[in-house]
Amino acid sequence: MREIIIFQCTECKNKNYSTMKNKKNTTDKIQIKKYCRHCRKHNLHKETKA
Repeated sequence: MREIIIFQCTECKNKNYSTMKNKKNTTDKIQIKKYCRHCRKHNLHKETKA
């Protein structure tokens, strides 16, 4: 049930991070504040399709 997901920066729209999530336990989309090397600051990253 684990699926690969990719995080996309909300500011510059670049896809920076990837991880795995269990679709059964977490059905909603994940939003994490992470560092974007293109913007050179911490921004909100949202889950996108792989």
